[in-house]
Amino acid sequence: MSTSRAQPSPAADVAASLHDGKIHLLIAATGSVATIKLPLIISHFKDYPNVSIRVILTKPAAEFLRNQASEQPAVESLQNIPNVEAIYYDEDEWREPWTRGSEILHIALRRWAHLFLIAPLSANSLAKVVHGMADNLVTSVVRAWDTTGLIDGMEKRILVAPAMNTAMWVHPITAQQIRVIEEDWGVKEVDGKEQGWFEVLRPIEKSLACGDVGSGGMMEWKKIAEVVERRLKLRP
Repeated sequence: MSTSRAQPSPAADVAASLHDGKIHLLIAATGSVATIKLPLIISHFKDYPNVSIRVILTKPAAEFLRNQASEQPAVESLQNIPNVEAIYYDEDEWREPWTRGSEILHIALRRWAHLFLIAPLSANSLAKVVHGMADNLVTSVVRAWDTTGLIDGMEKRILVAPAMNTAMWVHPITAQQIRVIEEDWGVKEVDGKEQGWFEVLRPIEKSLACGDVGSGGMMEWKKIAEVVERRLKLRP
């Protein structure tokens, strides 16, 4: 099921808005309780009429937005936030049989996005991204990202905000995966010019939803939104 307002094909709808003159922000959430902050992040951009937002939810992420509480509204309510064009799930990738010449959703979303924010990025999704897995819509977009800017004609960035249990964050496997993202793929200044395509918004220390106290909590949602504003040049 999709809450897209669009035509029968979600991919064709994305492709049709590729040159609408707006700033395109693609936001995804993966399976972490920090998904409950997603409505706040999205709402932060409601006063920017030139920003167009599309949202991807993994199946685990969607479970945190089932109208359980005021901080956990129904997924469908995200569609009512200004600037949200559509919400996508894995099944939207193959809503109808593909035929030659048809658009492919994860490719269309990559072309469309000027910036891709994944908040939260779970431990499981972090592992998938680093090892090149593409078994859902979110990881397929990452795997198809134009890391050099030579294909889509512009350099574009992926921002991720990890969120996980403290033991998972301090695990040596996580440290290894973060090193790959930050050191091999991360944005750095070389000879006065930025190079790279990945940026990690590191988690903070806090009392976690599971009861543990320590690092691993997602960066405060407002700080995440402010970083996105700066990267999209919406504010100085």
